[in-house]
Amino acid sequence: MTIDKHLTVIDRLRLREFPAVPDRSAMVESGPGYHIAGLRVSEEFWDADAAEVAEAEEDFTAELTALVQALSLRWGAPETVDLGAHLERTARGLPVRPPLDTLCGYVPRMHGWRVQGRWIGVGVGQGARELPFQLLVAVGEGTVVQGSPPDSP
Repeated sequence: MTIDKHLTVIDRLRLREFPAVPDRSAMVESGPGYHIAGLRVSEEFWDADAAEVAEAEEDFTAELTALVQALSLRWGAPETVDLGAHLERTARGLPVRPPLDTLCGYVPRMHGWRVQGRWIGVGVGQGARELPFQLLVAVGEGTVVQGSPPDSP
């Protein structure tokens, strides 16, 4: 997929209504207040050598950088959201609200913008070493990533 196609998907998600109950299609996971879509997904790396994995990571990082630049031309400099604290809460069995509960398992950090009452974030991640790299976009209500998660539920 090209950057132009990524931007088209992002624009469609940004304008799409949020469903009242969680829903999933082949490309999009949605729920009350959010949408998550894979803009690009690599092959799995079960039998891959380290050089192949490094090359894929480099390609995905370069594509993310180009997408962040394109979105920054539209909406200005992004905020960077570290999802590590949310992943720690999940690992400790503490609640993390959607879509952060899903995102933190794949993407360590996202670049995000607040646009017309919604938050749009993009990031690259890999759920585990043998799993595919994913270039993800998340669209959520304006408060989806405000502030740090609390220390207790």
